[in-house]
Amino acid sequence: MKKLFRFLAFFLLGGILLGLAGYFALALYYRGNFPVNTWINGIYCTGKSVEQVNGELVNSQEPAKLSVVDADGVSWEIDQDEAGIRPDFTSELNSYLRRNASAGWLENLHKTVTAELTAGWYAVEEEKFRDYFEKLPFVAEEREKEYGVSVCRSEEGFILQDGNLARLDLEKAYAYLKECLEKGQTNVNLSQGGCYDDLPDREADKKQRELWAGICAFQEQCSGMVFDMGAEQIAFTPEIAGGFLECGPGDGLPVLDERGNVTVGEEKVREWVEALAMQYDTCGTERVFDATRGEKVTVKYVTYGTKLDVEAETAYLLETLRGMSPPGEMPHVPAYVQQGYVRGLDDIGGTYIEIDMTEQKMYYYEDGELILDTDVVTGNTGRRMGTPQGINFVYAKERNRTLRGADYASFVKYWMPVKGNVGIHDASWRARFGGQIYKTNGSHGCINTPSDVMSQLYEMAEVGTPVIMFY
Repeated sequence: MKKLFRFLAFFLLGGILLGLAGYFALALYYRGNFPVNTWINGIYCTGKSVEQVNGELVNSQEPAKLSVVDADGVSWEIDQDEAGIRPDFTSELNSYLRRNASAGWLENLHKTVTAELTAGWYAVEEEKFRDYFEKLPFVAEEREKEYGVSVCRSEEGFILQDGNLARLDLEKAYAYLKECLEKGQTNVNLSQGGCYDDLPDREADKKQRELWAGICAFQEQCSGMVFDMGAEQIAFTPEIAGGFLECGPGDGLPVLDERGNVTVGEEKVREWVEALAMQYDTCGTERVFDATRGEKVTVKYVTYGTKLDVEAETAYLLETLRGMSPPGEMPHVPAYVQQGYVRGLDDIGGTYIEIDMTEQKMYYYEDGELILDTDVVTGNTGRRMGTPQGINFVYAKERNRTLRGADYASFVKYWMPVKGNVGIHDASWRARFGGQIYKTNGSHGCINTPSDVMSQLYEMAEVGTPVIMFY
């Protein structure tokens, strides 16, 4: 009995020692290999070494997005395979193993342990990576970029092309990119790595900077100038300001005087003012007018219209741009030889009198709204006294006047002349207006208007109001 008891005790003790030995043996094993039920980034790692798991992670994981940001803030994505870049999880796996492999590995039998790790660094194949780097667009652009500073002319005016400022040091950029990858950085900003340097100016570059400084000073002087053309405002942009500068032959760049200032060319200023007049002058020109009857008619400016004073404006600009006199109040309203009732590209505007001789109708518009609509009788075409066509204006207003001619004297209460002796007035002697009366019994050229309507028009229309007359 005693022998049996001793045997059982010895057997039990041996089993315990054997179990403990197995437990500690596995504990030691799991210090170099991942414990049971361990999953990392979706990879089953139980019993595998760090090297094995690293290889599986590299082959199975979607490559992380790697990008390089240049000085302009543009991000360029790097293809890891083409660039010869390989992620490495070794340091993170070793760290994870040290934290999680211990004598308590038995706990993993009752649960699944998962983890998500990122690569601690990126290894590069030197030759492959260098070739990929050289083909990056901003690297190729840097190699093609010219050295030096030059003033050039563009559609926006003069610009400075600075080939010395913030140049990318390609060797610095390459080394910094490798350094960041070896630290596991997936987004590399070259500006933060000190990869851009300014190159020293040569003597020719210094002269170009001096010219640019003169141009900028002149543009700044012009920046507050605005021409008030009525409905349109013309601000002096760098493009406009640059057009006033005297330029030398050959390169077409502005020339500096002995004090280092740009010079204003008189012919350049005159050309600009003349171009402005070409755009806004209407005197003696024709325009297409939208008649109330629904048609477009072509009418010539006769007594009405706008004409800039080119001489006065050229003198004003020359003195102002050369700093001989202050620019005065802004916006600047130019001088006119003749000024319309409204200034701007549309110098008729929305307030005008329209006389349609074919329809024998007269309309008065105010701010674009039809206020008055009436039948009239115009000049007798049968006796070759037809009312003349053209764009004219009300140049006077009189009450109670006798109109006289070779064979008539007519008293009118309201008289508004628009061209010479042709005007708009009441005609109390007429019982009917409109229709075809003007062809055989028309006026001597004036626009006969019903008395009650004429009294209204007289109060509404002002001296200067445009009058568009057409058949």
